[in-house]
Amino acid sequence: MSSQASFQVSAEAVATTIDSFINLDQSGDRDAMNELARRLGKEQPALLKFAAQVKFEQGDALGEAAVFYGTLVWAMFDRFFGKKLPRLLPENLTDAKKIVDGERATVEGINGKDVHERVAPGLAERQPHLVTKLQELVAEDVKEKALTPEGAAVIFEPTQVIVEAFDAAVSRRRPGQVLNPIVREEPKIGRNDLCPCGSGKKFKRCHGLAA
Repeated sequence: MSSQASFQVSAEAVATTIDSFINLDQSGDRDAMNELARRLGKEQPALLKFAAQVKFEQGDALGEAAVFYGTLVWAMFDRFFGKKLPRLLPENLTDAKKIVDGERATVEGINGKDVHERVAPGLAERQPHLVTKLQELVAEDVKEKALTPEGAAVIFEPTQVIVEAFDAAVSRRRPGQVLNPIVREEPKIGRNDLCPCGSGKKFKRCHGLAA
């Protein structure tokens, strides 16, 4: 496996994430949905703000679609990388947008293509399984009129930016913020020290008996 391939979200992780979202939607489990939203807001606030910006510019319907696609991308990376997935910073997304815009600009006649074909070519090579699935979902949303072609175009570009930002972060091309919690070592209590429970007894005569 090449070094680049080791950073690619696997086809299995993509498929499993999609199945999970379908099951969640069909079950109507509001608690699970709220927990997913809570995790996203806590672990990836910059991503959420970036996706939600579409709402302020384009309205609620497209804003919700942008957040959904952003959440889906995060969930795919989260399923594959788990605790190793960094938190995106605003600069991660700003830099990623420059990359995606630059790569898309190299595709001749890109704006005349179907929306799902307006892909940054380098990004498609870096994350082939994930990008292919996103293309399928966008094409399906347009076909079923869940999104207009114009609306899908608004959504698809920032979605690619989020993919690029995560890919750059996990591959350390543009590192994000490490999410692993800091483990603090608790101070050791001597047997002749006062017990921290507040009893006034020495530790060895109090809770130290159970140690």
